[in-house]
Amino acid sequence: MEFLRNYIDLIIFLILGIMAFIALWCVIERLLFFRKIDFKNYKNQEEFDNAISENLTAIYIIYSNAPYIGLLGTVVGIMVTFYEMGLAGNIDVKSIVIGLSLALKATALGLLVAIPTLIAYNALLRKISLLSSTYKANQND
Repeated sequence: MEFLRNYIDLIIFLILGIMAFIALWCVIERLLFFRKIDFKNYKNQEEFDNAISENLTAIYIIYSNAPYIGLLGTVVGIMVTFYEMGLAGNIDVKSIVIGLSLALKATALGLLVAIPTLIAYNALLRKISLLSSTYKANQND
């Protein structure tokens, strides 16, 4: 339990930081790709749709799992708080409240990663839909 008490915040923050970096990288990569897209480079609608939707799965995975990573950090933080209370043998409201408030920062960080990633995912999904429709219209001309 000593290991968890000392390193749980670092581990959770590191995981969420990596997730945020990957999400940001994928979003920037997609935006740069959309800026230089050329409809003539694709043979058919399926090939075009596959190209424009690349990296969207990574963004989806990050936004859907970041809150759970944060929640895991919170649960472990609460477990550590209760464990330390059990070892101390007394119930001190101050230590409970401090321990719980510190544990909740992991959930807050998980949401801080998930919400902007969800917004970016939905914006990219809309852009992909528009590009796909434009490609289809250009093929029918």
